[in-house]
Amino acid sequence: MIKIGIAGKGGTGKTTLSALIILTLLRGGKTPILAVDADPDSNLNETLGIKAPEDLVSIVNNVEKMKHTLPAGMDKIQYLEFRIREAISENKGFDMLLMGRTEGPGCYCYANNLLRDLLDKLEKNYSFIVMDSEAGFEHISRRTTRSLDILFITALCNKISLRSAEKIYQMSKNIELDIKNTYLVLNEFRKSSPEENPPSYFLNPCFTMPFDSEILHRSYEGKGILDIPDQSLAYNTVQEKLLSLLNMS
Repeated sequence: MIKIGIAGKGGTGKTTLSALIILTLLRGGKTPILAVDADPDSNLNETLGIKAPEDLVSIVNNVEKMKHTLPAGMDKIQYLEFRIREAISENKGFDMLLMGRTEGPGCYCYANNLLRDLLDKLEKNYSFIVMDSEAGFEHISRRTTRSLDILFITALCNKISLRSAEKIYQMSKNIELDIKNTYLVLNEFRKSSPEENPPSYFLNPCFTMPFDSEILHRSYEGKGILDIPDQSLAYNTVQEKLLSLLNMS
């Protein structure tokens, strides 16, 4: 089982990359896959073109309100795990688990712990887990997962975005999280004008995801990418690099 995480600030192509990774694995027959949308501003299901499953945070909130009405013979933790497993969306070749958003200023600690413990139990059922993480780098300090085989950090091709990506990279190095390989991915979707002094890289870019009008059009139309043509520039780039990395691991 291989776990792949995708991190990055909002607007850097993080969710698009997550979806293209899932699509590459599906078309390569590398299934079953568990897609985890751990971003509170969740839209991985929309990018894939599937219905959003019930989210983990909503399940936790609803079960908390039940108190003395739990099913006979089940304690709260057992019932929570049952409800979460029931909420996993089953699709052709992959399942999906949605983290969700808290209401108000509450923290995600309890929900994060549930997700991490559940992922530990689910690992044996999947060949790949692909996790679209929260924008920024707070998710890393919360340790939604205990380990990753691959962490992709997305950034735009400019200095400000690269500085944000470097913060994510440094935090991942400074906490006790087992990450075997970390790669920087540049996204040309909003490429800025050429700078007099080109940006320096804290990691050599693994690859640059090219501008793809097909993906942009589908985003505007609210359509998923699961049936995107094989000729898609972004898909071809991700496919070539990901399969190369997996063959090396």
